[in-house]
Amino acid sequence: MADHGAMSISTYEAALFEGFRGRLEAIAYRLLGSAGDAEDAVQDTFLRWHAADRERIETPEAWLTKVLTNLCLNQLTSARARRETYVGEWLPEPVLAGDPMLGPADTAEQRESVSLAVLTLMERLSPNERVVYVLREAFAYSHREIAEILDLTEANCQQIYRRAKQHVSADRSRGKVDAAAARKIVEEFLEAALSGDTEPLIRLLTDDAVSIADGGGRVSARRTPVIGALGIARYVRGLFRPNEAKRAYTGSSPLVHVAVVNGAPAVLIQVGEQVAGVICLDTAPGRVGALHIQVNPDKLERITRQWAAEGPHQPLAAMW
Repeated sequence: MADHGAMSISTYEAALFEGFRGRLEAIAYRLLGSAGDAEDAVQDTFLRWHAADRERIETPEAWLTKVLTNLCLNQLTSARARRETYVGEWLPEPVLAGDPMLGPADTAEQRESVSLAVLTLMERLSPNERVVYVLREAFAYSHREIAEILDLTEANCQQIYRRAKQHVSADRSRGKVDAAAARKIVEEFLEAALSGDTEPLIRLLTDDAVSIADGGGRVSARRTPVIGALGIARYVRGLFRPNEAKRAYTGSSPLVHVAVVNGAPAVLIQVGEQVAGVICLDTAPGRVGALHIQVNPDKLERITRQWAAEGPHQPLAAMW
């Protein structure tokens, strides 16, 4: 018979935790914007589960969610300080469609909460606002449940939620993007980007489009957003224009693929075995309203592994 003391864990208790792992990871990813940090937070939660007097825990899921949330709150507080010294713009870690880290995507709210646009907007929220918004919007926790997790009153939670929702109010509900729809948008974007002409790109972009790139100081990336169709068209044309310096830097011609990343159509750029860049296209009907460009290698490790595991892939084009 298994010892149920704090020093060992039964097969049942380990399996119980594993049953919740996917949901915990999906919560942590939305809270932290980093799949790697989310995995670490869930592993720390498991260690606390292992050390706890589990016989006294009446509702394991609620207990685990509370522990995880508190770990993420601590991390969000220290992350805010780190972001102040971050080189250039900060963007979340992109995650490929089908990755369990994305969690449930049945409702527009769930899909929206994991879009790169909303994950980036959530950086403006206080840690408590972010927790309340994520648990309510993406996981349908009641205000009473959230109040218990955060040790707040229910009325306070409702107030925090209203404030958070105002900060993150998305202009539209995100529809499901399938592979065929993503391919059509990405093909159109690439044809315009590779044409060497700005006009096709300007037609494809909304007038108030914005482009944000994250190199994290690790690789060269523009450190301020580009705003407006003309500015972005010139910037993208420059990115895709071939020259000897780029060929020498990469050592081979980067291959361009279509992917669905964080629920949006994306250009995935592969150099050798590595995913070297992801350009997520935030689309309005028929046009592109935002580009989120992730080239920080630290934030492309997971997507590189998953891309390799799902391969081989047929590229759409070579960049130069």
